Parts: sequence; C-alpha cells; structure tokens
Amino acid sequence: MPFDDKKGLLIALEQAKQSYSQGGIPIGSCIISPDGKVLGRGHNERIQKGSAILHGEMSALEDAGRLPGKTYKNCTIYTTLSPCNMCTGAILLYGIKRVVMGENVNFQGAEALLKANGVEVINMDDEGCKEIMSKFIKERSTDWNEDIGE
Repeated sequence: MPFDDKKGLLIALEQAKQSYSQGGIPIGSCIISPDGKVLGRGHNERIQKGSAILHGEMSALEDAGRLPGKTYKNCTIYTTLSPCNMCTGAILLYGIKRVVMGENVNFQGAEALLKANGVEVINMDDEGCKEIMSKFIKERSTDWNEDIGE
C-alpha cells in the first residue's frame, strides 16, 4: 500500500512550523521510503545555524545520513514549498523520482527541470503551507529574499 501523501506533507508542515517557532524560515521536508519509513526529516535552518545551504530538503537529506545512493531511487521527498535550484539539484543527484510539494504560489522553483528529468512532481496546493509561508514573507521579507538568493 503506497504511503499517504497527505501524511507525508503533514510531517513536512510540522517541520516548517518548528522552524518558524525557532525564528527560522518555515520550510519543511521529509524523505519517505516506498514502505512508508521516514528516512529523514528537516526544516530550513539557514538562520538558526548560520548556514548557506540548509534549506528544508537539504536538512532532510542531512538527517537521513549517509545512505547508499540506490536507497533514494524509489523514495518520495515531501516539501512544503516548490524546490529551489539547489534542492532540485540534490533531488536529481540522488535520483529521487517523486516530489510532493505543499505549494508553489509563494515561490516557484525548478519544477520544470525536475519534470524534464523524469521526476514526478505533485502540487498539493495546501492552504496551511501557503499561509505560513505568506505570513513569513510579509513579516521578514529581507530574510526571505536572502534565502532565495536575491
């Protein structure tokens, strides 16, 4: 039985809320194996850790630890926001074939690149994901612009 995408997105959204409560950027992610095991979860920690690269997806990959590359091939990565170029690159590097995102209204990343490389991209158009990101952008636009490289 396939893993429920709503449950995966809920894990990612919980991570986004955790980041927001820590003063960080509210983007969360998790990686789920085909049998429903959470391999890694994380949230954007650029502010909390002074990191240049710890976006939500990167944090989830870091949390998964060192795994054989083949482990990722049939996994799904859940993210509350459309993946940026950096996170898209990591998804492609590890051969993750399925991305489920919460929304792409507040930011649209490299979805076309993912699709062009055979990755299934699903947009859940989730109100909770849109709301927390929109709130953050209004409150802290300077931090948001820094996060997306502007």
